[in-house]
Amino acid sequence: MARTVDPRRHARRRLQIIDAGLSVLAERGYEGATTAAICRRAGIGSGTFFHYFATKRELVLAILELGTAETHEQAAALDGRDDPVGVLLDLVGGWAADAADPRIPGFVRAVAGVMHLPAVATALQADDRAQREVLLPWIERGQAAGEVRRDVPAARIASWLVLLTGGFLERVATDDAFTAVGERDLLVRTAESFLRG
Repeated sequence: MARTVDPRRHARRRLQIIDAGLSVLAERGYEGATTAAICRRAGIGSGTFFHYFATKRELVLAILELGTAETHEQAAALDGRDDPVGVLLDLVGGWAADAADPRIPGFVRAVAGVMHLPAVATALQADDRAQREVLLPWIERGQAAGEVRRDVPAARIASWLVLLTGGFLERVATDDAFTAVGERDLLVRTAESFLRG
């Protein structure tokens, strides 16, 4: 008789491996992060790891896809608000706050080393697209209400906000003196100045 799978337990175990993988990738980089080290951190055997992820690359993709899913969840949580600029600044500030996780700089560096791989590039493009899709309707609402500049098309504003937050994340990953906590407020104020024109 086939063993039944408890979907909640399966999801928890998968997240446990993702969390361990994020930590090990951040500490050791892509090349140094072995599946054995990830298994040790997760407290699992290699058979369990390979049940969930066929390769280390698949684990990286799962981490990236989880980030994209969280962006969509953020969008759903914004329904019902009527302050477009406030929403946009909350999004920018939230993405900056995510970068305060001490593992993020190392993970960003690890991903940078493999972003040339087609599957990784595709996952990064999906995340970029998700951010733009979340921003765009709020920019359009802000423009319609006269709260967001109209001299730049909404799609272009979304691109610039993604560039601003992406550059922020890159800087956090490459400059120890530039911290997400220390620079978040200035990022949000910069985004607000840009939005208002």
